Amino acid sequence: MTRRARLWVLAAGLLGTAALFAAACLRMPPFGGTWHPYGDRAVAAAIAQRTANTVSSVNFDQRALDTLGEESILFAAVLGTVVLLRRTPDERRVAPRPASVPPALRRYAITVLPLALLIGLYVVAHGQLSPGGGFQGGVVVATALHLLYIGVDHRALERVRPVGLYELADGVGEGAYVVLGAAGLLAGSAYLANTLPHGTFNTLASGGTVPLLNAAVGMEVASAVVVLLAHFLAQALEIVDEKAVDEKTVDEQTVDEKAVDEKAVDEKEEKEKE
Repeated sequence: MTRRARLWVLAAGLLGTAALFAAACLRMPPFGGTWHPYGDRAVAAAIAQRTANTVSSVNFDQRALDTLGEESILFAAVLGTVVLLRRTPDERRVAPRPASVPPALRRYAITVLPLALLIGLYVVAHGQLSPGGGFQGGVVVATALHLLYIGVDHRALERVRPVGLYELADGVGEGAYVVLGAAGLLAGSAYLANTLPHGTFNTLASGGTVPLLNAAVGMEVASAVVVLLAHFLAQALEIVDEKAVDEKTVDEQTVDEKAVDEKAVDEKEEKEKE
């Protein structure tokens, strides 16, 4: 296909998208009105399924299949990163040297880490009750762990972050969501249908499959972010160490060349004296 043909295809696609967008905007209810067909149905369905947080009901019940696609995108991104940044046979990793951290920053990181970790777990566990959920809480949990990298050093982070374990947890979180979706089929309903007992409204055990799917997403997101940052940090350390090794090699070669030159001069002087 020529460049001109590609531009025509692009123009046709943009015009079609613009026409659909304009048609959708014209059919929207007026701002500030009382007619909200989607919102009314979503709230009614959330209450019927005993889920206090309507957003979580939409994400993990009414449109749970969409959330599976979003989670799978993150899982595929992590998998691709691990494959692309894997260490080749000719690469070697040098342990990073500990860096000096200001005492105030160290105290702040050590103090905030358990609080941030607790908040992240709370956001995940209460996703069906209050604003938040697995996506938000998972990011908070992963960020909390990396306060060790900011406040202490990379070696302290590595001691509490076995990458292999988090890679396994990433796959378990993704697989758990898929398996929980199959429970609807076993119950004679649709895939990802909310078929478990709905419990008591506004309690941790309410919402049927919503808290379980939410927890699976929280595990997958937290593990995925940890694995991503682990490989990015390892790549940065290898690049820095490689530069340091190259500079050291150049310095050693320069010193060796100077030593050879000095030895040659000394031998020449000795011969002239003889």
